[in-house]
Amino acid sequence: MEIKDLTKAEEQLMQIVWQIDKCFVKDVIDLLPEPKPAYNTVSTIIRILETKGFIGHEAFGKSHQYYPLISKEDYKRHATEKLLGGYFENSVESMFSFFVKEEKMDVSDVDEILKMISKLKDKSK
Repeated sequence: MEIKDLTKAEEQLMQIVWQIDKCFVKDVIDLLPEPKPAYNTVSTIIRILETKGFIGHEAFGKSHQYYPLISKEDYKRHATEKLLGGYFENSVESMFSFFVKEEKMDVSDVDEILKMISKLKDKSK
């Protein structure tokens, strides 16, 4: 199944749905920062997310309880692949270099990455 891209507003709502797993529109609104959008605005975005295949619902009379159909990990993988392919020519080295140059990583981040690389090397032996 192909994962579609999310707009900033859709992603903001999905973050909440992933966080609380099962929710009603009111639950999502409660977790949004001020100024809170109108109920109808959130409801419309949730219906769009449902159309895009990100969430499903269970009906309780006239209200719907929503839940994620795509995991946060799957979307993270999709977004990372898009970022890597679209901006770094599918080169992890190029992306890593960019983050270092932009000072988005400090020495402890680099140490953690080196530990991960070392573990990966040990596994491949």
